[in-house]
Amino acid sequence: MRADARRNRERIVEAARETFAAQGVDAPLTAVARRAGVGMATLYRRFPSRDALVRAAFDEQLGLCAAAFEEALADPDPGRGLYALLEQVCATQVTDRGFGTAFMTGFPDALDHGRERACAEEGLRELVRRAREAGQVHEDFDPADITLLLLAHGGLAGQPREVALAASRRLLAYLFGAFGSRDGGPLPPPPPMSLAGVPHVLDPAGRRPTAGPSSDPRGGDGRAGGGCDGVRVGRRDAG
Repeated sequence: MRADARRNRERIVEAARETFAAQGVDAPLTAVARRAGVGMATLYRRFPSRDALVRAAFDEQLGLCAAAFEEALADPDPGRGLYALLEQVCATQVTDRGFGTAFMTGFPDALDHGRERACAEEGLRELVRRAREAGQVHEDFDPADITLLLLAHGGLAGQPREVALAASRRLLAYLFGAFGSRDGGPLPPPPPMSLAGVPHVLDPAGRRPTAGPSSDPRGGDGRAGGGCDGVRVGRRDAG
């Protein structure tokens, strides 16, 4: 590949990563081309389909998520490892809409991640099993409860980045405390949020109510975007 062609490809991939993170994987490809400073013809020469571009954009995130799972599984304290992993998953959910959507919704043919997802689910089950055996979570705690956590957490993705991250840390601390595995330390500080910021999360069209408390708080789409959902992880024997 010529040097100029390689530079164009790198610019397109970086632009796609940034655009998908902000707008999701359904973002217009014209926005990607504009951010990369190339024409649509150049974009399609390098990436003939949206799926091909999504796949290229998320290669790096796959590696980071695999490392996060491996680090959690290697931690001799299973509760701490599970909590650290969920911190990273939740942070990704609120800061990178595209990566989460590609895995959680199975974006058509974007990533051949069936094996990676199966390995991630196996790793998560192993982490939960170890935490249960260590008495760090309730004995009836189930990996499905992680899905509930991510569904509850998903609405934070509509907040500004710093607010979303602060809210994510606090919400996770609350929920994980309910699971029974936190050490009782202080919660992270509350984020600068008020009820005025809630409607645009609840309303999928982003409309704000016009009549205060009497407005209809219609629910959003409820999708979760777990960032480390489709990764390959190693398994370590307990003990």
